[in-house]
Amino acid sequence: MRSPAAWDYKRVVAVAFVVGVFMDVLDVTIVNVALPTIGSRFGASDTGLEWVVTAYLLSLAVWIPASGWLGDRVGTKRVFLTALALFTLGSALCGLAQSIEQLIAFRVAQGVGGGMLVPVGQSMLYRAFPPNERARASAVLSIPSVLGPAMGPVLGGIITTHTSWRWIFLINIPFGLFAFVFSARYLREHREPTAGEFDRGGFLLSAAAFGSLLFGLAEVPRRGWTAPITVGPVVAGLALMALLVVFESKQIAPMLAFRLFRDRMFRVGNVVGLFGMGAFVGSMFVLPLYLQRLRGLSPQTSGLSTFTQALGFIAVSRTVGKLYLRVGPRRMIASGLLMSGLINLSFLAVGVDTDLWWIRLIMFGRGMCLPLLFIPLQASSFARISPSDTGRGSSLFSTQRQVSSALGVAVLGAVLFTTLKTKTVAAVASGVSGRALQEIQLDAYHQAFLWVAILYFVGAAVALLIRDADAANTMAQPAAQPAAQPAAQPTPMKTQEAT
Repeated sequence: MRSPAAWDYKRVVAVAFVVGVFMDVLDVTIVNVALPTIGSRFGASDTGLEWVVTAYLLSLAVWIPASGWLGDRVGTKRVFLTALALFTLGSALCGLAQSIEQLIAFRVAQGVGGGMLVPVGQSMLYRAFPPNERARASAVLSIPSVLGPAMGPVLGGIITTHTSWRWIFLINIPFGLFAFVFSARYLREHREPTAGEFDRGGFLLSAAAFGSLLFGLAEVPRRGWTAPITVGPVVAGLALMALLVVFESKQIAPMLAFRLFRDRMFRVGNVVGLFGMGAFVGSMFVLPLYLQRLRGLSPQTSGLSTFTQALGFIAVSRTVGKLYLRVGPRRMIASGLLMSGLINLSFLAVGVDTDLWWIRLIMFGRGMCLPLLFIPLQASSFARISPSDTGRGSSLFSTQRQVSSALGVAVLGAVLFTTLKTKTVAAVASGVSGRALQEIQLDAYHQAFLWVAILYFVGAAVALLIRDADAANTMAQPAAQPAAQPAAQPTPMKTQEAT
């Protein structure tokens, strides 16, 4: 077996990115499973447990927008290594925390690393892979983004049941150490001479805008859209976001390059991602609640029931990557969203006692549709973004994904909990209990599943605005490649591997 030093550099970047992203994405879902155990161990209130999640979320909101500029100015390798170190150290400290206050503080540190990992890693990928190879690369590189959320509940259930909750965080350490050593040895440094000086105003405004918006959206599922703690931060976040756009448009070297939205492919790709990612993450919020709260399944059993989605994704992802070159993004993305919506309508037929194998079959079908959305979307959205703008484009794209995820959970959570509360109060007042009450509550989950389908359908309609011609350079047949250069070779200040 050849040493990584002799690998094609694209393969080196792919390995570093996959391990880093898998660790980051896994952490999001695996922690949620352990929250009740953590609360019991520390005697924490519901508010304290909320902040275990919220602290990480707000940290992401601050550092995702800044990561593109940091990578361009300081160097993508250096920032990626710093992100890995902070995330791994933060994980270790979380696992050693002696109070809920310590755990919240260490989650902030963990979020600083997590906020930079994906955008900086993504910019390295887009510079390493030429446009016409990104679809096939995305077929492999998207797998951790789907496998992580699928494995989180399963591993979380096993760990909390058979070991200590601390291993929820400590499990990240070996992944982080491997990724750090590998990246330090084999990644190349890249800086952009045009990065400009640090945009302090843009940094502060984006931190306040996205932090406020994501905090407000995170409160929606429990408190609803009309609660002051929800309305205030959301309105403030939107107002600050408008101010941010105006402010950044006047900067010579803005931290967030909103001018990139002038490109039609990048603009439409982000809007499609808003609906597609919102529906995907929102459904992964609702489904475990249906399985665990309504049906009484354990987190481990619930996770095993939804894990088949990842298997469906893996089964067709490579085929989708090859098919992209002939079909293009428009038809693939639109059909992926349309079929995802249709398959999600199957959940309207599930009941309190539906066989879990039917759930697994539906999830497998969902998994087969998702590559048609995510692989072409990643390959095409950056088709006309220049190498020098790739870092800032990755920051915008990652910010959109984070906001989309929060918005999807907020919308579907509000639909679910508002309907659930209304129906439960009315049923209990009428003396309904037991199985009859479960059947009434089931309707709230059906309404949430219906909204998942609606979000997918709207996304499919927006996807029809895509023009394959805008992504033509990502659909060209790959030419014969020159002999790969060793991964560890030094590179000049501005690399030439980007296309």
